Amino acid sequence: MDRRTVMKMFAAVGVQGVPLTALFQSSLAHSRPIGESQAFSYAWLKGRARELAAQPFESHEGEIPRSLQEISWDDYQAIQFRPEKSLWQGEDVNFRAQLFHLGLFFKTPVKIHEVIDGKARELGYDPEYFSYEGKQPLGDLPEDLGYAGFRLQFHTNFKLDLAAFQGASYFRAVGEEMQYGMSARGLAVDTATDHEEEFPKFTAFWLEKPKPHATKLTVYALLDSPSITGAYVFDLYPGRNMVMDIGAALYPRKQIERLGIAPLTSMYQVGENSQRMDYDWRPEIHDSDGLSMLTGDGEWIWRPLVNPRGIRVNSFVGENPAGFGLLQRDRNFDHYQDDGVFYEKRPSLWVQPKEDWGKGQIMLVEIPTVDETFDNIVAFWNPEKPLAPNQEHLFSYQLHWGEKPPREPYELATTRATRTGLGGVVGQKREYFSWRFAIDFAGGMLDMLGDDAEVTPVITSSRGRIEITSARPLHSINGYRAMFDLVPDDSSEPIDLRLYLKLGDQPLTETWVYQYTPPPQDQRTLY
Repeated sequence: MDRRTVMKMFAAVGVQGVPLTALFQSSLAHSRPIGESQAFSYAWLKGRARELAAQPFESHEGEIPRSLQEISWDDYQAIQFRPEKSLWQGEDVNFRAQLFHLGLFFKTPVKIHEVIDGKARELGYDPEYFSYEGKQPLGDLPEDLGYAGFRLQFHTNFKLDLAAFQGASYFRAVGEEMQYGMSARGLAVDTATDHEEEFPKFTAFWLEKPKPHATKLTVYALLDSPSITGAYVFDLYPGRNMVMDIGAALYPRKQIERLGIAPLTSMYQVGENSQRMDYDWRPEIHDSDGLSMLTGDGEWIWRPLVNPRGIRVNSFVGENPAGFGLLQRDRNFDHYQDDGVFYEKRPSLWVQPKEDWGKGQIMLVEIPTVDETFDNIVAFWNPEKPLAPNQEHLFSYQLHWGEKPPREPYELATTRATRTGLGGVVGQKREYFSWRFAIDFAGGMLDMLGDDAEVTPVITSSRGRIEITSARPLHSINGYRAMFDLVPDDSSEPIDLRLYLKLGDQPLTETWVYQYTPPPQDQRTLY
């Protein structure tokens, strides 16, 4: 899927065109709900998810007309929601909702409901909601076609999206930059295991009509897959950071090898620490540049992202994480030079648990990619104890979308850049292979230090030898630069690195962690 076009698809506001009824051979009633209103509550939704978990999984993927399954990208793009048909249009409500049409990559019908005063009615498919300027005839579309998802707008700017839910259990949102970027998911199942990953789907949504002038919108979702069902509630609070309060009730059908709670999905192709794909004219290409973690013990950890040569899985074991997120710390346009998709404006996304999650691990999966159109980064919480089948498991957490996460180190400096290259001393003959690391820190107490402060780097490696270490002021960022060379041993297995700066016994920075994979012996050139 072309990522640039996907951005346009999610950010498009709809255009006036020919109504679908003029090209489709169906003649549906205009804007009609399906059936009678039914009592609805989150308790009912949890009961429905529990009921489904006791039954065999039934897939509805591909249950759409062939014309929509085989539609071209251009023709799918030509199906545009008509803004004047937005849900709650013209009402004294601060939110609007627009629906996504089925077709192309979105082949599983999703039911959309509106909830008013505790009563829910399904929104029936209505061709009058859409305009169509494509070339391919779409034929006679059924009255119970359904939708592919929905997007939301807020009264501060009804022409730009606030959030969108479309495809499997994927959703995304914007912060103050009003720019889409990475995505979140409802759940991850068996990511980066030795068998095929399972992608649970949101099969139905309930949009609760907000009260007049309310600045909160509540969305409910039903999740289903061969392994698990779930009931979700999302409370959305727009602002400079979009905050989502999320509750999830999960009901496994069977034991799952690797379950991912609060999974985040992003893209990293090229950055200052990863130049192996240097054929593009842009200096950097990424939606996120690092994984930030606040452990249950209070340690701040920063792991720069990489685009590896093979799939790489890192686990950060702990108990009761205080938060984690995929961040885009580098906000400098000059570092990207992309005036089409503006990577420096992509939102960071922070996960903050609302209760103790117990023992487990934050997992980071990095997958090789050759271009920016594929998300290749996944991060999530994996509980140590597998969720027992036929039982209810509750999780609650917040997602914060925006330029800065709600929690950052205050007294500690943060990592601003990670650069790597050939080690050794310039002008001296290299007798052996080594790899240089240069890590820049700023913030915290660094700009308060005197010229005579004896700042030292604390560096550990799982293998190999560390040499040529230093930590010196970097006045251009009011911070410090730590440098060292790693001399790998004979193995080509990954080497884990850790670094922080200290003054006496006092830590000055967050902990920088990295995984470096040395080249094979016959490729360790000395230049």
